[in-house]
Amino acid sequence: MQIFHNPNFNFVKYRWHALVVSWVLILTGLGMIWVKGIPLGVEFSGGTQVVLQFDQRRPDIDQVRTALDRNFPGGGQNVVVQTYGAEAQRSILVRVPHTGKESGTELTRTADEIQSAVKAASLGAFKVAGTEVVGPVVGQELTSKGTWAFGLSLFFILLYLWFRFELSFAVGATVATLHDILITMAFLMVFRYEMSLNIIAALLTMTGYSTNDTIVIFDRIRENVRGMRKDNIKDIVNVAVNQTLNRTIITGGTALLSVIALYFFGGEVLRGFAFTMIVGIITGTYSSVFIAAAIVTFWRHGRGAARIAASAPPPGVARPTATARQRKGSRNGVRAS
Repeated sequence: MQIFHNPNFNFVKYRWHALVVSWVLILTGLGMIWVKGIPLGVEFSGGTQVVLQFDQRRPDIDQVRTALDRNFPGGGQNVVVQTYGAEAQRSILVRVPHTGKESGTELTRTADEIQSAVKAASLGAFKVAGTEVVGPVVGQELTSKGTWAFGLSLFFILLYLWFRFELSFAVGATVATLHDILITMAFLMVFRYEMSLNIIAALLTMTGYSTNDTIVIFDRIRENVRGMRKDNIKDIVNVAVNQTLNRTIITGGTALLSVIALYFFGGEVLRGFAFTMIVGIITGTYSSVFIAAAIVTFWRHGRGAARIAASAPPPGVARPTATARQRKGSRNGVRAS
């Protein structure tokens, strides 16, 4: 399937524009974190989360909060109350930070107190649709493990690509992956999605997706340099990105359609995961083309392609010459140079 026939876009030309856009988004996210902090889900903050589904209609949020202020021991100033799911579900989510001992019935007592407070306010009949209780020690452990997971994934990506290609490629892919995480975090902060285990899973999945997309372009760059030794690194990168453009759009578009469907039809529990994946797929594709490849051009500016060619497969593995690649590209509708 060919979306573009003989693409010849000058992607490298717009690398500075892309970097400016990226920095604006990243600084916006960091500013949101500085002002409002990172909203943590119950898995990381520790506490009790209860979803109440009402039989008739969903009461007003202020009514529920007032009921908790009046009847909940210690007041409701630190209690989070928000709607949950679609209007037809008639559900309210209540989350209370855990302050007691992390043992025995102390972990479940808060959920019972929430139900009692709402019943006392006579807001209508309801049932408990879901309860989640996480103690503070468990929350701290999950935070530590999540941080280590990100750090180790980036380290091993850098190590593998350094071994498989060369240092400039490894740095480009690692910076692009870190860029994707920061951009995605910026969108999560703007839309105030809580950091949960689902979102951590989505961020790690997105990291693998973005790296795979970058490696495809890097591998094509390395294949091309044998027939383009005298060409500037910018030209080699442009040719590689154009050659893989159809594959990048088809792969990214297919994955994007899947997570969009998950966002709209997967329910409230998976909405944060799906939103993270939507942003991650878009920014992962964007960073592979503009960020990772651009870093390689900055790193190797004016130094030609000889060292990259040296890391390519040995001469015994047949590679098409520049002229042969052009003829093949013409037959397939893809321009190689």
